[in-house]
Amino acid sequence: MRKTLLLALALLGTPAWAADYVQAPGSNLTFAGTYQGEVFTGKFPGFVTTFRFDPKQLAASKLQVVIPLATAATSNADYDGELRGASFFDAARFPRATYIATTFRALGGNRYAADGTLTLRGISKPVVLEFTWTPGAAPVLSGKATVKRLAFGVGGGDWADTALIPDAIAISTKVVFKAK
Repeated sequence: MRKTLLLALALLGTPAWAADYVQAPGSNLTFAGTYQGEVFTGKFPGFVTTFRFDPKQLAASKLQVVIPLATAATSNADYDGELRGASFFDAARFPRATYIATTFRALGGNRYAADGTLTLRGISKPVVLEFTWTPGAAPVLSGKATVKRLAFGVGGGDWADTALIPDAIAISTKVVFKAK
């Protein structure tokens, strides 16, 4: 009886671990901005997300996104070539960007903020991803962030003119997950 009671107390004191998730089909990572006043949008096919998350265990949460820069696509061949080239992503020298977040905050309801670090073109800067979390058999993270492109050297030289392309680029993502 005493061993059973001790075992029960030990199990009650064991912390619950956040669930591990991997990205499933149906996910997307997009960006948007303007060029000479006209809106452009693009996507990063092939990005990979892993996520450890439990809304009740935010301290144990971790988000990692790997973004292959050579896949940046806007459906405009001229834009795509320029984006992948030395003036913007320089995908030949910097084939991927990464976003890693280990600090999470509850914003109320099913809304959260991930305080993370984006590494792009060899430069690491903080970026906050605000997202909603929809739990279930195929949970979904839907989020938005703003990236200041010039802080990462994206669009240097003549492209640094914010009258042509604003510094702030909007990032949106919808990641469908499955348990790891």
